[in-house]
Amino acid sequence: MTAEYERRYSHPAEDGRPAVLLFEHLRDVRDRVDMVIPEGATTPEGKPLCGVIRRLALVHDFGKATTFFQQYIGAQLGQPTHDKLRYHAPLGSLAAYYVLRETGHSTATCLAGFVAVAKHHGRLPNVVEYVFKRMESPDPEKWMADKKQVENIHKNAPRLATAIFEEATGDDDAWLDFAQSCVNDESLFTEIADHVTRNGERPITEPTFLTDEFYGLMLECWGTLVLADKTSAAGAPQASSVYDATNPRTADLTQYIDNLGDGNTDPDGSRTEQLNYYRSRARQDVLDSVTEFVESESDVATITLPTGMGKTLTGLNAALEIRDQTGGDRIVYALPFTSIIDQVGAEVQDIFDTDGSDGIVALHHHLSDTRFGYSDGDDDASDLNDDIAGMLGESWRAGLTVTTFVQLFESLAGPRNTQSMKIPALRGNVIVLDEPQSLPLDWWKLVPRLVDVLTEQYGATVISMTATQPELFPAPMSLVSDAERYFTVAERVQYHLHDSVERFLRGEEQPLEYNDAANELVEVAQSGDSLLAICNTIDSARVLANAVTERIQAVNLAEQYFESLRNGSSDPVAETVQLVRQSSKQAFVHLSTRLRPTDRLALIRIIKQLRASGSPVIAVTTQLVEAGVDISFENVYRDLAPVDSIVQAAGRCNRSFERELGAVTVWWLTQPAEQRHTPAVAVYDTQGPSLTPVTASALDSVRDGQTKLAGQSVARAAVQEYYGTLHKEKNVGREEYHEYVDDADAESLGRLSLITQTKTVDVLICVTEADQTLVESLEGAYENYDFQEVKRLLNATKPLRVSIPIYRDDSPEANVVTELRPLAGRKDESSIRVLDAGTRDFEKYFDHTTGFVVADSTVEDRFL
Repeated sequence: MTAEYERRYSHPAEDGRPAVLLFEHLRDVRDRVDMVIPEGATTPEGKPLCGVIRRLALVHDFGKATTFFQQYIGAQLGQPTHDKLRYHAPLGSLAAYYVLRETGHSTATCLAGFVAVAKHHGRLPNVVEYVFKRMESPDPEKWMADKKQVENIHKNAPRLATAIFEEATGDDDAWLDFAQSCVNDESLFTEIADHVTRNGERPITEPTFLTDEFYGLMLECWGTLVLADKTSAAGAPQASSVYDATNPRTADLTQYIDNLGDGNTDPDGSRTEQLNYYRSRARQDVLDSVTEFVESESDVATITLPTGMGKTLTGLNAALEIRDQTGGDRIVYALPFTSIIDQVGAEVQDIFDTDGSDGIVALHHHLSDTRFGYSDGDDDASDLNDDIAGMLGESWRAGLTVTTFVQLFESLAGPRNTQSMKIPALRGNVIVLDEPQSLPLDWWKLVPRLVDVLTEQYGATVISMTATQPELFPAPMSLVSDAERYFTVAERVQYHLHDSVERFLRGEEQPLEYNDAANELVEVAQSGDSLLAICNTIDSARVLANAVTERIQAVNLAEQYFESLRNGSSDPVAETVQLVRQSSKQAFVHLSTRLRPTDRLALIRIIKQLRASGSPVIAVTTQLVEAGVDISFENVYRDLAPVDSIVQAAGRCNRSFERELGAVTVWWLTQPAEQRHTPAVAVYDTQGPSLTPVTASALDSVRDGQTKLAGQSVARAAVQEYYGTLHKEKNVGREEYHEYVDDADAESLGRLSLITQTKTVDVLICVTEADQTLVESLEGAYENYDFQEVKRLLNATKPLRVSIPIYRDDSPEANVVTELRPLAGRKDESSIRVLDAGTRDFEKYFDHTTGFVVADSTVEDRFL
């Protein structure tokens, strides 16, 4: 290697690591592409995808060869005099377009590579707008920076440039040709501009390169390049084991299912024995359909089974079988809410006997600390630091990733730069969508389009799994041969329309007052039954909980749990369960996201253990228990909501066949004080299409004038009526979201979100001495500027944090959080606040029953 090669660096020496030679970095990124892209992956034109991205990797940092950039990183004496000239991505994007064109790729592929390299440190743009603004040139100075950079490299590093371009194209004259097309005749600039212009004007019709596959191709080129580049820059070992998945074994799941000990499976036995029989039969039914599905032309499968029929294990089993038959490497299991991920994740980790640190199973959401582990004895991977392990974990390199819809779909719809690193993990693999009806209605046209990208371009397989299957995907294949049979045998609830709902159906403005609702709940509780009341907002749940506790003497699970926690109990869950069982009083619990995540999970475990032993529990919650939480009550009360939400709530009723039929009451609660709308109307009718009238119509269509409705009638007929109306009459889904993909408008896609975008402030609530010690260590790391330790400890505090939405700067929420101490003295408005049990104001802001105390009356809390 010549001295000239040695004088060009991609990264300076820092943090004890030596400077990295530019050509060495380019080759390293190129070689990592081979480890990320599966063999056989092709572009839409049928050419090897790996070859495309390898070429992009070889030129992505080509602009760093200028003296301007070398001065900037301090590799040579002096400081840059032309700051704009140090930017390297624009020149790299021109080189990307050129080398792809010279190696015979289509215009669409060339432009996908052009944008991927241009934005490998940023976010993807509206492609047509970006190319137009970047390349059209009424101003002769428009391309001056690119031309000066080319001239600078040709003067100061021609042999390096020649070597890079020869390696990327196989032509030793490629560099000279590229330089001439930029500097001498400007033909490369005008050629690229001509793809989006006509006589200097934007074309009236869509550019010809903008095919249905363009967005997906650009996204994959970009995401793969970003992953390879970032892991190279971070110093991850160049070994396939760094990127390879460790597959969870199908045999382990089979063994786990066999060991569940569900007792007899007799179709003619007790209700429990019948359920076990049909649960096993449903699983086998699904597995028997897998081969037919894999061999079919469909890439989307559905599993439609009633709640309690073992959908989680059945869906996971199907995903493993599909993975094994298709030769995939990974499974991504996506759920709607973070509140249920830890429960599902814990079960999955138990199944595969992993703690999540070995690359078999990873949990990834905004409250998780996701790391990618390695097998013992892997010398190449044994010295990876936390940053690299975290980067790979968030790139979904594990064999099974349990995550949220937000993480999945926002990583496909205009993702942030780091989110893009997940894209390579999706190719050729299996994606399970658990409870897809929970997706916001605005996304109901976009999600099928994104699934098209996954299945048609990336060769992925999608399983849509729920008891209330929405009509999202055209012509999916059902893995359940006779869904009606399972809904019939799993009939375990009867729905009752409360008088308040009858009034709603008649158009009367007379919802149910909270005191009256509490009286009804207390009457049921005093009979010895367990009950669950699900409300639409935090404020509504808090008011109802207070009304109930004023009327009944009960053991407050949260107060008992927190007392055990503060007293240093080694197992506060077990201690709480034991004390409640010894009491003659019923247990009461309130759940919402104003409680810390760690405490919510503990309280759910307490409820499950109490219910498993037959102890009655009174629970008042928000919708966080509505999907994926395995708890069962004899009676469920649901505030008026869409039919699918009502059916999901019913899934918490009589789950274990405590009686012949459980009772699900649908009522219509009034608005809490100082609110204009009832929670049902505020949540479901004021943003987007009005859903409560559609629900009323669907329920009315199956009740035949009765106030009591059969479970199967609601779960099947009413749900189908509800979805049919949404599609045919409401035409749900924003058409423009779908068009953003077709137009490759990643900038507009990136502005979308699956959750309401409201400013939030995290409050870190310290209850125990261990919590306080953690915060002290974190603040010490800040003080010592140990930012790697800061990152690790910040992740460790996530289960202790409550996110408080701030709707207005003068809101009660804003006033409360600004009174709290900022973490490490950081006083910006979004900084984490600390609430410490050792301070005198702790009980002013934290209630053991309802959690962090802030009056909250807004509809943004609908899923909290």
